[in-house]
Amino acid sequence: MKLLLKLTPPFEDPVIVFGMVLLIILVAPIILNRLKIPGIVGIILAGVIVGPNGFNLLERDASIVLLGTVGLLYIMFLAGLEIDMIDFKKNKNRSLVFGALTFLIPITTGTLVFYFILDYEILPAILLSSMFSSHTLIAYPIASKLGISKNEAVTITIGGTIITDTAVLLVLAVVAGSSKGNLDYFYWIKLAFSLSIFASIVMFVFPYIARWFFRHIEGEKGAQFIFVLAMVFAAAFLAELAGVEAIIGAFLAGLALNTLIPHTSALMNRIEFVGNNIFIPFFLISVGMIVDLSVLFRGPEALIIAGTIVVVAVVTKFLAAWATQRIFNYTRTQRNLIFGLSSAHAAATLAVILVGFNLGIINEDALNGTIVLILVTCLVSSFVTEKTGKKLAIIESRKKPNLSEKPDRILVPIANPQNIEKLIDLSVMLKNPEYHEPIYPLAVVIDNEHAEEEIFKKNKMLQEAITHASATDNDVQLVSKIDINVASGILRAIKELMITEVILGWNAKITTRDRIFGTVLDNLLDNTEQMILVSKIVQPLNTTQRIIVIVPLNTELERGYLRWLRSVQKLSVQLGAKIIFRGRRRTLNKIRQTLSNTKPAVEAQFEPLTDFKELEEMRTQLQIDDMIVVISAREGTISYNSRMDQVPRLLSRNYKDNSFIILYPEQNPMQYLDNSYTSISYGSEANR
Repeated sequence: MKLLLKLTPPFEDPVIVFGMVLLIILVAPIILNRLKIPGIVGIILAGVIVGPNGFNLLERDASIVLLGTVGLLYIMFLAGLEIDMIDFKKNKNRSLVFGALTFLIPITTGTLVFYFILDYEILPAILLSSMFSSHTLIAYPIASKLGISKNEAVTITIGGTIITDTAVLLVLAVVAGSSKGNLDYFYWIKLAFSLSIFASIVMFVFPYIARWFFRHIEGEKGAQFIFVLAMVFAAAFLAELAGVEAIIGAFLAGLALNTLIPHTSALMNRIEFVGNNIFIPFFLISVGMIVDLSVLFRGPEALIIAGTIVVVAVVTKFLAAWATQRIFNYTRTQRNLIFGLSSAHAAATLAVILVGFNLGIINEDALNGTIVLILVTCLVSSFVTEKTGKKLAIIESRKKPNLSEKPDRILVPIANPQNIEKLIDLSVMLKNPEYHEPIYPLAVVIDNEHAEEEIFKKNKMLQEAITHASATDNDVQLVSKIDINVASGILRAIKELMITEVILGWNAKITTRDRIFGTVLDNLLDNTEQMILVSKIVQPLNTTQRIIVIVPLNTELERGYLRWLRSVQKLSVQLGAKIIFRGRRRTLNKIRQTLSNTKPAVEAQFEPLTDFKELEEMRTQLQIDDMIVVISAREGTISYNSRMDQVPRLLSRNYKDNSFIILYPEQNPMQYLDNSYTSISYGSEANR
């Protein structure tokens, strides 16, 4: 009998409940994708079917509510984490404008409709209308999956979401306070003080704690993931203590950790995987379970109110998107994307309506109408975002640079097992995502009687590279070479694989006076034209705050100028680090001009540097989280200067606590110029 009770709906057995939810998450998107319906819609509809108002297979119990809440916070956290901070800062005024429009238009229109047409009292009219202003980024995973999350339309929508939802929750607090008679000066002072303390802790203290944690717990990837989740829920808890909704805290946590979690890192891949496949679907199912379609058949009054709520909510959100388009001259596609992302009502809407219902301000008809609103707007949001997002993705792909040039093919020779993860991480950050080329870790074995045994050991070592790279969702192709020496093996791999960039690790030990690095590295520099990066990564890459780039005169005239600048640009974007270019005025002006005409946008500063000797004096100005990138040159090329040969010694001697990269751009060693041009000195003012 006990077994029969467990198999009687609604199911309560944890194994059955969790198994059924996982089955929904797996099957619903697959079935509806065949019908050209967004997977998100399928999961919501599945929640309607299995929920208390459907076939009552599952109850919306504490476990569903818990995991659904986690999913909602996850959506907001990912929105803050994936946002392009440079564009976000650049477009913050546009986010404010959109946030104001998407708040004021719905709440004003709704108040007029409910007060004058449907004959509601002023407090219920305002409260009901405020839920039109709020929206939930339920379709954000669609935009993220389509690769358009950094588009300006998405950026301002995310910023506007926080503004309008915060305003709605403040309206809720004011209306609730008015109904209880608790609204006074002390209330406003307390709210302002608590919000200031909360925002300061999340935006300033959290990054400091996270940077310390990532620096000291570098190798524990599982611990890093748990730490990030703890930060999200700590921020959400602090938000509730401050008197606002937890989603505000989750979003601010995403902004606070944005620069510390590179978008191509293994940690970011884990965060997105768990959220998109477990927590966010749980939230969508929990939303579906709230919907009760039977409310449409409870009489004409309920139907009229439900219809009014849906029409006003959808139309006013479209008007806000349209006004934003007209003000900022966006395309129709961007306007529709803004509308699609901002039209779904779920989390804050539920908070508003439930508080109003519990206080007796809102009647049952309005509550039922809101439930219908949640279903309809979630469906509209998903359909519009998917359809428009695909159009925008196609448009953006056409604007991307011509990929007919040589694709990025990165070779990573590995000798020290301890450097594998750092070199692979650096390679992933520098890899152009437009090219679907693998990364090539290389092991070279000297050709002797022990070669077969050594190649087996090396391949076993390189398996770590595959494991680590797979965690970042990047392809890796192992390469092994048997040759007379290491340099010869690397050179042969470069030719056979048509490599464009070589990333090497260096122990920063100068062994001889005649050679800069040692036999292997110096032979590579003498016999290749490809871009070579010699790196010594001391601090975790994701804790880097500034990238100090030292550029020689005439580097902008080299063949590999655009490639190395693009690499530095990508590294800055991935790390969320500010770039400080130091060099001669003419070169800096050229770099400034190039950066202004290329994307993605980076935060760059330009400071004069007249001589490489200033590198030694610069040591006192650097922090432990600063990375130094020196753009060097091979002997005989346009930008070569004999003082460059001293840079590796200077870095190894004076910058032991800082990560640094010595970058040799793609150059043609056969291009020699006359002495009058190559003898440019850093000390000559005439050449500025």
